[in-house]
Amino acid sequence: MLHAQPAGVRYGPALTLLASLFFMWGFITVINNTLLPHLRSVFDLSYTQTTLIESVWFIAYFVASIPSAKLIERVGYQKSLVVGLLIMAAGALGMMLAASIPSYGVTLLMLFVIASGITLLQVAANPYVAVVGKPETASSRLNLVQALNSAGTMLAPLFGAYLILGRSKGGTSAAGTVLTDAERLADAHSVILPYGLVAVVLVILAVVIAKFPLPAMGSANSRLAKEQRKNLSLWNHRNLVFGIPAIFIYLIAEIGVANLFVNFVSQPDIANLTHEQAGKYLTFLWGGMMIGRFAGSAIMQRFDAGKVLAFFSVGAFIVMIVTVFASGPVAMWSLILVGLFHSIMFPTIFTLGIKGLGPLTEEGSGLLVMAIAGGALVIVQGWLADNFGLQNSFILTAVCELYVLFYALWGSKVTNAEPDLVPEPAE
Repeated sequence: MLHAQPAGVRYGPALTLLASLFFMWGFITVINNTLLPHLRSVFDLSYTQTTLIESVWFIAYFVASIPSAKLIERVGYQKSLVVGLLIMAAGALGMMLAASIPSYGVTLLMLFVIASGITLLQVAANPYVAVVGKPETASSRLNLVQALNSAGTMLAPLFGAYLILGRSKGGTSAAGTVLTDAERLADAHSVILPYGLVAVVLVILAVVIAKFPLPAMGSANSRLAKEQRKNLSLWNHRNLVFGIPAIFIYLIAEIGVANLFVNFVSQPDIANLTHEQAGKYLTFLWGGMMIGRFAGSAIMQRFDAGKVLAFFSVGAFIVMIVTVFASGPVAMWSLILVGLFHSIMFPTIFTLGIKGLGPLTEEGSGLLVMAIAGGALVIVQGWLADNFGLQNSFILTAVCELYVLFYALWGSKVTNAEPDLVPEPAE
């Protein structure tokens, strides 16, 4: 229900610039996967304390999403993108302060700040990319920028491995090495350079976007939308009702695997690697997600999305069971392989969740975005790792895959489909 776009407007340069945002927030999010084992070594944290770091990160999605929407309504999309980047840059500079002290508490606060900035970018950039350009190619544009998001997640582990783990005593020592206080302090300082580089890039991007002539985004006919939504309820739609927990639960699985990967494969009975070496293997996990998204997109042109999701969830369950009960390289590569099976889950659950919502699509989408906060419950896996062993904690991941299978086979079935919104005439 958006304005038709003006003829003759070129959207390629704007989309290229916006794609860089998707790359950057994917990149910065996945730096956490190498940052967490580093901080665990520096502050001598338990697994519960380590995963609390990521929990704080995802709580920001829940806390900041509504304020982000209100800010966009007040100042518009372009200014909101700039504000989001500057918030992230402020958080990156704060990480340099946290490393200089060093302070676990300040680190948690600054990661929350960075994640809040990313939340604002998510809320602003996704609908913008969908709207600028021809409506019939909206899905193609979103897939393209999401692919670049995956490229960011794939490259971030290399960046973190070289500039964080590779420059620290804890990152280059064998698992179980006890560091002196002086070595912990020196390791803490290794975070200063990479986050300084990140801050510089974010500020440059903010300046470029502030000065870039982004095409105007069409506005919605709110009065018509409100009239069409009258007497309609989101909770009459099974695919959304079960889709919200599906996103929530899937994020527990994805974030748990990524955050504990380095510690897991570093163990002597798995791959016996240093954290730096393990961080490089993390690239394969995220690379598998990128490959899986391209492959899944092609497969779903011929097969039903729900059935494809069911197949991928069964594959994820199998490799997680192998991870729990195997040892050596088999356990490592089975954990890497789950990235391939996880690849299509978020976008497919999201698409199935809003199917048939008609005038309620916007509200339903907002609830699914807020469900990303499920990543905060990765602390549950940290608690399991502390009390029952790191390898056994991946049983939680396997259980999460079973819920996705349930959603694919039954929960995603559309009920009470609403008619689509009436398109608003072009101005």
